[in-house]
Amino acid sequence: MAAVALLAAALVLSACATGGSGAHGGADAAETATVAPRVPLSELTPLADPRAYEGPSTAVLAQAQIDPVAEDPPQSLPVTVTSHDLTGAREVTVTDTSRVIAMDLSGSLAATVAGLGFADTLVGRDISTTFPGSEDLPVITSNGHSVNAEAVIATRPTLVVTDGSIGPTDVVQQLRDVGITVVFVEESSSYAGAAQLARDVAGVFGAPAAGDLLAERIASQVERTTADIARLAPANAADRPRIVFLYLRGSAGVYYLFGEESGADQLISALGGVDVAGELGWRGMQPLTDEAMVAADPDLILVMTDGLASVGGVDALLADKPAIALTSAGQHRRFVDMADGQILSFGPRSADVLDALARAIYAPDAEAAAGGADAGAAAPREGAR
Repeated sequence: MAAVALLAAALVLSACATGGSGAHGGADAAETATVAPRVPLSELTPLADPRAYEGPSTAVLAQAQIDPVAEDPPQSLPVTVTSHDLTGAREVTVTDTSRVIAMDLSGSLAATVAGLGFADTLVGRDISTTFPGSEDLPVITSNGHSVNAEAVIATRPTLVVTDGSIGPTDVVQQLRDVGITVVFVEESSSYAGAAQLARDVAGVFGAPAAGDLLAERIASQVERTTADIARLAPANAADRPRIVFLYLRGSAGVYYLFGEESGADQLISALGGVDVAGELGWRGMQPLTDEAMVAADPDLILVMTDGLASVGGVDALLADKPAIALTSAGQHRRFVDMADGQILSFGPRSADVLDALARAIYAPDAEAAAGGADAGAAAPREGAR
């Protein structure tokens, strides 16, 4: 698991470092979009055949704000925790959590800090942290997801929490060299992992009770949402949409299929779809080839919004990649995009992400009619669903 996670991180970092889309300093527009009141997922009428639907859809969170499980949770400091450094575990004592940097590839760590009730301790953010309230924090990554040591030090943090998915590692080590407490936590791209991360991060803050509350909330919300999605998805497994996740960075010429242990497999399964990459035995991130795309022949392709924009939108992608155009998804122009900082972020908003994606997959017309999704989230703007 760890080796695959590091491989994925290294590949994404290389893409961003060469000019990948999404290396912006402001909050993602999808994080601040206003969404009309929604019909509960349990009351939606799903498409008769989600595999036959034509046109792209955009998944938008009903509420981008992260609600904390407690305001100013009680803490017991100092606390000694195990830091899971890439070079091996070590004991680290945390004495001060008043100024915190929580950084990782997906933005899950900062979101977890906010979910625990410690958002006001954050003094900087990585490029994937875009939830409302974080937009004015100074960005401490450069060239996409590379940690800028000077930018981190300038925020005068008393604590840095990371999972090692962004680096370089020697830069993170420099932070310790100047006296900053650094704790590495283990992060798993899964819903069970999101709950465990809540407990682990809470442990670093000396607030285990808040961690238990957030972990239980994540687990119960995901369980309830996946049950609602199961009602929307076709009962017959043969009728369920065959789905793949593509990572696109057109400006860098980077195209990858996400397989098992990438997080995409967990997402697709929870959405009631057929995880084609898992079916074919693909693991981690695989470079996109014509042969792989034709073999997969998905009905629907999940993408990040900025990634789709970086290749010019659906039509430009299909023109540039004829193998994708040959698939069922390509012929139906069936792409579902979601904000980069949300779609693979396993944290306090896991259930909300699933809810938004399920609407875009199984009831896109109902969502568009309610004003809940913007057909033009990926530039250039796509036509009506």
